[in-house]
Amino acid sequence: MANVLPYRPKAGEIPTDPGVYRFRDAAGRVLYVGKAKNLRARLSNYFAPLHTLHERTRRMVTTAASVEWTVVPTDVDSLQLEYMWIKEFDPPFNVRYRDDKSYPFMAITLGDEAPRVIVTRNRRISGAKYFGPYPKVWAVHETIDLMIKVFPIRTCSDSSYKKAMASGRPCFPGQIGRCGGPCSMKVTIEEHRAIVDDFVAFMAGGDQRFARDLTARMREASAAMDYESAALYRDKLQAIDAVLNKSALVLDDAMDADLFGIAEDELAAAVQHFVVRGGRIRGVRATTIEKEIDIAGADLVDQVLQRAYGDAAAADIPRHVFVPSMPEGADELEQWLQDRRGRRVTIQVAQRGRKADLMKTASINAQQALMLHKTRRTSDYVARSQALTDLQEALDLPEAPLRIEGYDVSHLSGTNVVASLVVFEDGLPRKDQYRIFGVAETTDDTDSMYQVLTRRLAHLDHPDEADEPVPDATADGEVVTTRKRPRFAYRPQLLVVDGGKPQVDAAARALADAGHSEIPLCGIAKRLEEVWLPGEEYPVILPRTSEALYLLQRLRDEAHRFAIVHQRKRRKRDITSVLAEVPGLGDARIKALLRHFGSVASLKQATPEQIQELPGVGPRLADAIHRHLSSG
Repeated sequence: MANVLPYRPKAGEIPTDPGVYRFRDAAGRVLYVGKAKNLRARLSNYFAPLHTLHERTRRMVTTAASVEWTVVPTDVDSLQLEYMWIKEFDPPFNVRYRDDKSYPFMAITLGDEAPRVIVTRNRRISGAKYFGPYPKVWAVHETIDLMIKVFPIRTCSDSSYKKAMASGRPCFPGQIGRCGGPCSMKVTIEEHRAIVDDFVAFMAGGDQRFARDLTARMREASAAMDYESAALYRDKLQAIDAVLNKSALVLDDAMDADLFGIAEDELAAAVQHFVVRGGRIRGVRATTIEKEIDIAGADLVDQVLQRAYGDAAAADIPRHVFVPSMPEGADELEQWLQDRRGRRVTIQVAQRGRKADLMKTASINAQQALMLHKTRRTSDYVARSQALTDLQEALDLPEAPLRIEGYDVSHLSGTNVVASLVVFEDGLPRKDQYRIFGVAETTDDTDSMYQVLTRRLAHLDHPDEADEPVPDATADGEVVTTRKRPRFAYRPQLLVVDGGKPQVDAAARALADAGHSEIPLCGIAKRLEEVWLPGEEYPVILPRTSEALYLLQRLRDEAHRFAIVHQRKRRKRDITSVLAEVPGLGDARIKALLRHFGSVASLKQATPEQIQELPGVGPRLADAIHRHLSSG
């Protein structure tokens, strides 16, 4: 692998203005879209020596064949253009979102002549106003039952409404007092629309003015000895109190805010979006993010906010937005949200008080959601058994693969390659049997795969000597000496490699040369999730909802994650070794440098003056560090 990309722009060609850039592959497909306050500074990070880049960033820039950029007048314009292009091109290396569609919503069909309130999971009803999501369907129905006592709006179906309006006879829900629309013949369309507006206003903020107004009317009716009307007002007040009490007051009662709790690892992130209106939690939106490129922390917050508010109506954007860490372009994001809302919006980190407590709750929920995303279905024995059975049938295996080994090859530099081995038994990971292989010399990924599998398969015929005896204490205190089974002596019932036909063919050659062609083999290609078998011209396409495909994806992702963890440790050791060669630079200063600049790429781009800002680093040492890193 060449250390310099052939399409790298010449020095001085990239402007220093704000703008948006796109990486394309040889076929012209957009692979990645990003924005920058300074295009030259940002793009130079992608063209650093390849061994210094994150593995997935390196994969993107080596897959690309060209880069282009568009200069815009302001940073806010770059944010808007980035969001528009991500929606238009759906680049494979930008983060992918999977919204949790399992929760029901309350929707008011404002686009109808006589709007009605319904329970739905469909978020694409034209002109509808949504509230929620709610944890259970019954919770939505219970809220609606209480609300129509105060705001009697239409609940009947469109067909019932049309039939009632044509016949002049109220719909059945209207006859029993469950529908307050025009079909009940009690209100006009205009009066009904006003009631709907009040319903929406109350749900949007739990507006206390309705409670105050009903209290005043109840007292007036009671003073006039109109006890029947006073009782009706009392019942409506109780309904309002019941709705308000269902969501505890978590912030000041005048506070409208959104809080984003985020939990992430190398490959995925989970977002919990708490919607707070009138100081109460009105809904929680859950999103899972799959990360194809190295993005974390503040950069991820930037993407999450763009996603949350890119298509949001002005009324859905609150006055305050609380995040776990401030994005780099917070000022531009605030301006963007302000332009969309029409009023001021602030983005803040919740640091203390009730806001910090609520942020902690959102973060805990995000951590649990991420854990659920990574381990979903694995705790279900029936689902795991189904996955293994489906895999046996789909790949025409002689038996269910109770032990599966997964392999992923990752480049650290032109000649420095590592491969990860992960083991799943009965559909669950066996982390004590994970391994990392170093490949000293190789020509490409297929050669690396061949070498690694050849080394691993050799242990089947020539297993390592048994490990040291392990004492095993019994109940009576007597020590019994047993021996562990030799490492790698267990025969896998399926080998899975990360990649398509070339990687599978290389693995098949290794199996044949080792005399173990009887071991089943397949590969899973990430882009289309195709499953390749050796000697086959076309891949096996498993259903997207297949338990077998989910198991293969988990195995592949786990092998990839394990390789990334190892790479990060190795990169840290590598840069530490490079810096240790600078005279006068000890371990403490090396750690301080990396902590101060946050990444190796940032340190390499720093000027001597910027390096000198670190306490204890003088002009001469800063210049020596800069020269040493530049020469490398």
